[in-house]
Amino acid sequence: VSDLDEQVTVPQEAIDYAYETGCSTAGYEPEEVTTVRDLFYGTILPSGADAALALAEYTAGSEEMFVKMMNKKLEELGISDTAHFTNVVGAYDEDHYCTALDMATILRAAIDNELCREVLSCHYYEVPPSGGEDSESIGISNWFLRRIEDKDTHGEVVCAKTGYVGEAGFCCASYQESDDGGRYICVTADGAGIWPCIYDHVNIYTAFM
Repeated sequence: VSDLDEQVTVPQEAIDYAYETGCSTAGYEPEEVTTVRDLFYGTILPSGADAALALAEYTAGSEEMFVKMMNKKLEELGISDTAHFTNVVGAYDEDHYCTALDMATILRAAIDNELCREVLSCHYYEVPPSGGEDSESIGISNWFLRRIEDKDTHGEVVCAKTGYVGEAGFCCASYQESDDGGRYICVTADGAGIWPCIYDHVNIYTAFM
């Protein structure tokens, strides 16, 4: 991304898709003007489908073209035999899948990227008002990080990304820097809820670190 402060208009269809499919949103209004940076945070922290679709269209011209870029990245990471994507919001599709190891590989690549690590490690971010007459700031949180930060995991959970669809349950990939200097990635799926998902990670980190 060449300019994180470049302005982007959130298209009406991104808002419509998010609400029609029941996806999580970052809270953007149709045709609201924001920045590339804010869309990154809106995509990761609240899993905002509105932000993800707007970012995909900005980057590649359409969701379809961005999905092609995603699958090309899977090839570069060496996991295209077991992972394949059909959309940018994580919506269920029989041809949209990956393994826990694939997700760990993706997270490892993400934390090696300065911008991705910055966003994945953010607990709370405030999107400034777009400048319209009735515009207000949007406060968004990485609730996994905020809920696990006071738990003893024998280290610090630095980065995390959650996801949910009915077919996969509550899922999360997290990265921990342990008290003994180790660095670990934990991936879980089919959690019964957000709190069970958090305690899955707490229990795994405390059991194995």
